[in-house]
Amino acid sequence: MADASMDIMCDFNFHELTNAVDQTRREIIVRYDLKSLGIEINQNDDEITITAPSELALNSSWDVLLQKFINRNLSPKILEKCEMEKLGGSDVRYTIKLTKVLDSDTAKKVAQMIRDNFKKAKSSIQGQTVRVSSKSRDELQAIQVMLKGDKSIELPLKFGNYR
Repeated sequence: MADASMDIMCDFNFHELTNAVDQTRREIIVRYDLKSLGIEINQNDDEITITAPSELALNSSWDVLLQKFINRNLSPKILEKCEMEKLGGSDVRYTIKLTKVLDSDTAKKVAQMIRDNFKKAKSSIQGQTVRVSSKSRDELQAIQVMLKGDKSIELPLKFGNYR
């Protein structure tokens, strides 16, 4: 019998992310405590920026964005919030970087965890994915359970390309 394999990667649905940001904008426009403050949320391929007239409004906007992410089944782990920047006057801004790929440090950590805990499974780093192969599909499922339960991994892992 041939080895079973799967790929481990970090990925998210960009369309869902855009929807979550749009819903956040809409909620801020209609929410009584935020609607007249002139809060701006901008999104591009690599980051989201939130600009607000006060720290309280900025943190409230951040909370709304996180809730919309969770409601749309997006992992908040893809958001890397930078320190708050002070702009002119009382304006403040968060720049939130989007984590779109499995970085090399996390890939090495995942591969090492698999080697340490599953002696029969073979893992190899292939660019932005970790390919795992094993004689047993049950072992691949056990690897998934272990990685999903590990709190030290800061990225949302996706499992796919089963063979």
